[in-house]
Amino acid sequence: MKLPPIHEDIRYAETIDKSFYTSAHWYEQSKEKIFEKTWHWLGDLRSMNLSAKSYYPTTLLDKYIDEPLLITSDKEEQLRCLSNVCTHRGFLLKDHPGKARNIVCQYHGRQFDLDGTMTRMPEFKEAENFPRPCDHLHQLPLERWNQFLFTSIDPAFQWSEIAKVLDEKVGFLPIEQFRFAPEYTKEYLVHANWAVYCDNYLEGFHIPFVHHDLNDMLDYGSYSTELFKYCNVQIGYADEGTESFDLPKGHPEYGKDVTAYYFWLFPNMMLNFYRYGLQINIVKPIAVDRCKVSFLFYLHDEEHFRSMDAEVFSAKVEREDEYVVEGVQKGFKSRFYQNGRYSPTRETGVHHFHRLAHEFLHNH
Repeated sequence: MKLPPIHEDIRYAETIDKSFYTSAHWYEQSKEKIFEKTWHWLGDLRSMNLSAKSYYPTTLLDKYIDEPLLITSDKEEQLRCLSNVCTHRGFLLKDHPGKARNIVCQYHGRQFDLDGTMTRMPEFKEAENFPRPCDHLHQLPLERWNQFLFTSIDPAFQWSEIAKVLDEKVGFLPIEQFRFAPEYTKEYLVHANWAVYCDNYLEGFHIPFVHHDLNDMLDYGSYSTELFKYCNVQIGYADEGTESFDLPKGHPEYGKDVTAYYFWLFPNMMLNFYRYGLQINIVKPIAVDRCKVSFLFYLHDEEHFRSMDAEVFSAKVEREDEYVVEGVQKGFKSRFYQNGRYSPTRETGVHHFHRLAHEFLHNH
């Protein structure tokens, strides 16, 4: 079973087949061939409150990848991302954050150092060929960008491919000073496939038709999308009266009135930078036709955030987006729709996403 190829030239290309959004086969294939091969958000160091000899359990994309992980910080405060499952009988090692010199399984007492090395196991003196490398906890790659941590099950590319783009565009911002604002955090259940939600995010084409208030803030004619290998960025330019970034000399957009950078990191994460700070969106698949979208806010200029009523504004835009993506998911039931065409000027981000998805599904 294969998806039809997507022409590299957007002027001739047809969108990805609708079965990508409706088939249980492609939903499961995406887990192994897309999500396990890409980088994912773990959280931020301040929220984890990690210090020397401590650990923080988490789950990578619960309800989908559902991989139990343990972030550890040893006595030198070196961070690692380890499997949170005992290598003896598969018991979950830690349920809550804490401090300890080592990790001890509460089921049969197997002990691990904070680097994942198995150091002790009762009643195993007579076991031959023990311990083996697989008796230590599996270690996953761990990358840090500012205060944010990312990992991957089996990465097909280096995190640096994404980090260099972020640094070029928003490296001038004091991101490590941004305050996580849990009081504004929200989760939305959306009755649409995760990729439909991403499609909608990846184009500003719909803004004048769907987001009238947002359209009033942007110069739609100047709205642009820049493509990179494993991410892209939409640049929103300020309309008259809308505040913009104070970009430093040497910046790629220096001298322009940029009001927002909208980064999409393949496959399911968005970093939205505004004058007030950062809004992170994580799209979590939970079924073929459902996803959960997390909205996390990191504030730098809290007065500006409140003055523009950003919390209410963000929720309104989300409701408008939900209306259209859920309408698309329902529309896929039609016998008369299989795929469509791309706007060569407005849907380059969607075309980029579809070609990446097709590449990963058939080449990884």
